[in-house]
Amino acid sequence: MIKHIVMLNLRPDHDAEELAAIMAGLDALDIKGFTGFSHGPNRDIENKSPDYPYGFICNFKDLQGLHRYASNPDHGALGARLVALCCGGADGIMVMDLDV
Repeated sequence: MIKHIVMLNLRPDHDAEELAAIMAGLDALDIKGFTGFSHGPNRDIENKSPDYPYGFICNFKDLQGLHRYASNPDHGALGARLVALCCGGADGIMVMDLDV
């Protein structure tokens, strides 16, 4: 299983309704091998990631599912909208792909 972890350095003036719409869009993606989605605020209990107040996790059955997600045009459109909400655009997004 691959866990695609995305942390967002949101602009202070980001549109919360737009963020919610993007999260709903990601959750609704119908891609073979995309097995789960969760999102929410970063509680940063260890004070290690204060610049990333929000994030989401996508679960994939395998690496091929992640590749299908990455090349999916609906994902691309949602990603472009997400970039617009982050400090520094794409630089405000941290991504990790864990093979678990």
